[in-house]
Amino acid sequence: MYTCGICNVNACKTGDIEKAPKNCPCRDEIIKESKAEYEKSENYMLARNSALVEAEGYCKKTRIEEIMDFAKKCNYERIGVAFCTGFKKETKILYEILKKNGFQVESVICKSGSIPKSIIGIEREEQVRPHCEHEAMCNPIGQAKLLNQANTDLNLMLGLCVGHDSLFIKYSEAPVTVLAV
Repeated sequence: MYTCGICNVNACKTGDIEKAPKNCPCRDEIIKESKAEYEKSENYMLARNSALVEAEGYCKKTRIEEIMDFAKKCNYERIGVAFCTGFKKETKILYEILKKNGFQVESVICKSGSIPKSIIGIEREEQVRPHCEHEAMCNPIGQAKLLNQANTDLNLMLGLCVGHDSLFIKYSEAPVTVLAV
């Protein structure tokens, strides 16, 4: 059992692994395996550019600025935005910011396809709006597949609900980062 959330030793930050608790992940063989994964070119590039963005902007830049810096360092041009219908106003603003900074933007709303919730066994009384005859379900799988089809380089999630975000990440072919929840 890992207990990093309540650890006071912090050997992971200091590098003094000898002082680490016996259940510290720093002592686990998986760490050696994960370290080897950074030798793969795409992982190396993502990790390196993430660290550079962190060093340049940590607590200095906005999340949007950091995302754009990261995308530029990775030579990403096509940005996908998977967003919740409740964030439509913010998505329009984000679209303009990204476009003005030289990115091509593809955006897909959560209700894409207007699929009724009944296909996943949701009864009318279980809907967010039970008085509505048709309540479209969120379609994060569709969002991911549409952005995959658009050949995006990096996908942003803006306001996707718990669980929907998991499905989007699972089906996205491009790397995914969160703009806001």
